[in-house]
Amino acid sequence: MRQTKITVLGAGAWGTILAKLAAANGHNVVLWSRSGAMGLEEAIDGAEIVLSAVSMKGVRAVATEIQSLPIKSQAIFVTATKGLEPSTTSTPAQIWRSCFPTHPVVVLCGPNLSKEIEQNLPAATVVASTDIGAAEIVQEAFSSLRFRVYTNFDPLGVELGGILKNVMAIASGACDGLQLGTNAKAALLTRGLTEIVRIGNNWGAKTETFYGLSGLGDLLATCNSPLSRNYQVGYQLSQGKTLEATLASLEGTAEGVNTAKVLMQRARQHNISIPITTQVHRLLTGKVTPRQALEELMLRDIKPEI
Repeated sequence: MRQTKITVLGAGAWGTILAKLAAANGHNVVLWSRSGAMGLEEAIDGAEIVLSAVSMKGVRAVATEIQSLPIKSQAIFVTATKGLEPSTTSTPAQIWRSCFPTHPVVVLCGPNLSKEIEQNLPAATVVASTDIGAAEIVQEAFSSLRFRVYTNFDPLGVELGGILKNVMAIASGACDGLQLGTNAKAALLTRGLTEIVRIGNNWGAKTETFYGLSGLGDLLATCNSPLSRNYQVGYQLSQGKTLEATLASLEGTAEGVNTAKVLMQRARQHNISIPITTQVHRLLTGKVTPRQALEELMLRDIKPEI
């Protein structure tokens, strides 16, 4: 494998793991963070792959700053952030493409709990782009015996799968915290996937993408693991903790909190039915308790499944 300079932006748990995966494959990896000693210009100098794992709130600021810096003409941008920009409802990849329209942009997303990957447990992910050559370069850079990387032609669907499941994970955590049982959890996740597909289709993503690793796969992982920060938000709220106290106790950002708010805005603009997201948003804003939110979902008008 040819050695490549890869710069990873964001030294949180996910960025650090991705940097380690690339370094283990023999690549020249630079891990950059705002709090580090290395400047952004030095970090991206000569980079052939620039991978962003910064939190959603920092994506546009970092991308805008890089616009003014010298970068390789064939540099590939990879986004591994799962969130939506409040002011525009843009995804991270849309922000990177708007800033670098002549560069390939690849989305990396899948059922990837960073603590499990750190323990060298097997996992799989997806790299998606309209430029399949760029996706294959990223695939080769990060693939290993313990981390299987697939390619996909639907970057929007892959990205939305990873973004939207965070809201469902909050609902799932609340369901488990209230000990509502396996039947309720199965119903919640099934209807949650239907809601994700509905939102994704409205956005222009392909239905089949949501039944892959970044959709159903990431939904199952995030909604069933206490390692998920978004799951912890729902679980801890169900135990009577405040949202402020819950968020303060987390290691990192629970992007589903912001995503629920942005989805409510987009649903109003595009007339999309999002009952689960609506109840999660009401829960996060203190309008209902976790039990009231889940009971209201059960009390919705009966109708055909499909």
